[in-house]
Amino acid sequence: MLVSLNWLQNYIDIGDIKPEDLAEKITKSGIEVEGIEYVAEKSENVVVGYVKECEQHPNADKLNLCQVDVGDEILQIICGAPNIKQGLKVAVAKPKAVLPGNFKIKKVKLRGIESNGMICSLQELGIAERYIPKNVADGIFVFPDNAQVGHDVTSLLNLDDAILELGLTPNRADCLSMLGVVYEVGAILDKPINLPDESYTASEESAADYLSVTVEDEELAPYYGAFMVKNITVKPSPLWMRNYLMAAGIRPINNVVDITNYVLLEYGQPLHAFDYNRLNSNEIVVRKAHDNETIITLDDQERSLTNDHLVITNGTDPVALAGVMGGANTEVNDETTSLLVEAAYFNPTSVRRTVSDTGLRSESSTRFEKGVDPNRVKRAGMRACQLLIKYADGIVLHTPVEFNTLDAQEKKVSIETEEINKKLGTEITHEEIGEILRKLRFSYEEKNNQFHVTIPTRRGDITIFEDMLEEVARIYGYDNLPFTFPTGYGQAGTLSNRQQLKRDIKGFMQSAGLSETITYSLTNEEYVTSFVSPEISNNEIFPVKLAMPMSKDHSHLRLSSVPELLQTVAYNNARNQTNIAYYELGSVFISEESTLKNQPDEQLRLAGAVSGLWHEHQWQQEKKPVDFYVVKGIVEGLFTYLEVPVTFKQAKLPDMHPGRCAIISIGELVVGYMGQVHPRIEKKMDLKETYVFDINLDVVLENYTHVPGYKQQSKYPSVVRDIAFVLDESVNAGDVKSLIEEVGQPLVKNVHIFDVYQGEHLPDGEKSIAYSLLYQDDTRTLKDDEVEESYQAIIEAVKERFGAYVRS
Repeated sequence: MLVSLNWLQNYIDIGDIKPEDLAEKITKSGIEVEGIEYVAEKSENVVVGYVKECEQHPNADKLNLCQVDVGDEILQIICGAPNIKQGLKVAVAKPKAVLPGNFKIKKVKLRGIESNGMICSLQELGIAERYIPKNVADGIFVFPDNAQVGHDVTSLLNLDDAILELGLTPNRADCLSMLGVVYEVGAILDKPINLPDESYTASEESAADYLSVTVEDEELAPYYGAFMVKNITVKPSPLWMRNYLMAAGIRPINNVVDITNYVLLEYGQPLHAFDYNRLNSNEIVVRKAHDNETIITLDDQERSLTNDHLVITNGTDPVALAGVMGGANTEVNDETTSLLVEAAYFNPTSVRRTVSDTGLRSESSTRFEKGVDPNRVKRAGMRACQLLIKYADGIVLHTPVEFNTLDAQEKKVSIETEEINKKLGTEITHEEIGEILRKLRFSYEEKNNQFHVTIPTRRGDITIFEDMLEEVARIYGYDNLPFTFPTGYGQAGTLSNRQQLKRDIKGFMQSAGLSETITYSLTNEEYVTSFVSPEISNNEIFPVKLAMPMSKDHSHLRLSSVPELLQTVAYNNARNQTNIAYYELGSVFISEESTLKNQPDEQLRLAGAVSGLWHEHQWQQEKKPVDFYVVKGIVEGLFTYLEVPVTFKQAKLPDMHPGRCAIISIGELVVGYMGQVHPRIEKKMDLKETYVFDINLDVVLENYTHVPGYKQQSKYPSVVRDIAFVLDESVNAGDVKSLIEEVGQPLVKNVHIFDVYQGEHLPDGEKSIAYSLLYQDDTRTLKDDEVEESYQAIIEAVKERFGAYVRS
């Protein structure tokens, strides 16, 4: 909802409060102000001018030489606008004027003739193109005849207005109207409000003489009011109304359409104006559409309807989609002289269904979907009639034709001061609560220390005690609530071990250089069985398909997070973001039933995708691209951090590179996999070389038994010995490492692989692997002899088991 502060000022005196300060107060009361926008940058020395003379420039076919009266002088101005002519009142930037963008106006010569100033378009005055009326979009703006020559244009064109953008939650539909915002600001600032007068003088003729109203389904349309207005003149709406509509983001069209839009924004009640003569009928019938019935809507699109859609008809053919959009066959045009103004209450569910089926969404449907104030429906129609009399020269026939079974009763909620203080932890007095209710303009009765509050129908979100508790809290001020928990209610919150461990894992992944992503838990049919971890795919599983998916891309519950991660990588690659390191902690959904009778099992998994450069030092001209060992290092680091022993075993999986893939196991239990995405899939998804991992965190968390403790660092020196074994290339480096750790106990504290070599000086089919061994004893200094003895024992063991020899 866009709220013009100049428009708001008509109902409540907000004084000299800055827009930023008012926005902060509204936000602190519970409605977030998402932004503040000014209609235009400040202009200086721009006034209303009268074009006394206009003739063609003697040296240019498309330029006009104008003599313009600006009040205190006559200025000669050259103008190229196609709609410029003698007798118009226009916006004139005088010499030395400053327009938005710090554009300064100077005296210039155009084709040899002096021009003293500029006749301005609305765009040049800083108004956004999308809000400018079509009839002046390609030319200069023309003021009404009553505009005073020489008057500053700032107030006339609302250029000094500030717009607050409210981010409304679905329950605050009352603030989808200016009056709703007025009540809210009035409560926040504790200021009186001025509501518009809806009274008008009707003719002696009755609307019932011209039409009848029939509603076939009162549940879908419990109220339908039809106002008759004759002898109207379609013309531009008054300048102030056009200004307010543009400030609210609506393009002005003509006085009839503008008035219905103005009342829509003012009251939050959608209206629709039919050209009565084009109805070709004297009856209105509200009914469900027939299957395959069609209507051409105001956007000139033919819509095919079903029995689920509510329509307004002339007794035979649809003339509007109820609550959504009117039909082109009854559209108001320049020849319209008689109107049927519709003010109705339509069932929110029915409107929502029509919007969903047709894809049409409008300002009207948005309000009907969220619910409108039943006590404002007829009043909005009256307000429109009042404005049509004043600005369209209309004659309103007395007594609208109505169908009315609408429940417009006000609900009652009881609150007690003691209970409110107990829930909020406050010491609000009985009198203060009464003041809060007064500010909210809620009527109430006091009885036995209780307030029996009557809730106005404009606040359909308030039905129970907790709703009123929130109202009291926000008007009292969230900043005034105590920082401690209410006495006797609950206890200080804390994280469970599982929650804390999940946070620790996220912290580790981020410290390792990966960024967290959150992707859809839904995927498409093509990817639902891709990149599924072997411990899942080895069992008989069935992908869970949604009965009513949002789209083809989100039709199945995922069995792996990896496909959606890869799509995120591809999206970023397409935008020249090539160095990617992402992880996601989320659920997959596993079902062993072909026909889903029970809920699928949720399994918590940690997945990641890494691509591009891992490290880049431009000064040293060093680059480290991501490879298998980078990803293995991340996964190994995680399990080391968790102190959960893990093993890696080379594997071939369907969607992974056949030579760069490993399964991850805890003991004999497979918990995931890691490696490079298969080049075939990389090409299909337009990915560069990308590595992924996918780990079953449920199993990892079950095996996490770490108890926080402290181990004193050894005070005695360590000894490092390096050794390189020449092995058959089929021997796994990890197997050799495990043997070294076994034989070297208890003196060998750490074994680290730091080099692998194949090539010159080594026979084919062999490789050299270099290990670094750290010797240390926590209680004494080691002797060279015992280190050498252990060292030689390790060499002999590796020779015996793997047929290796030491590389010289």
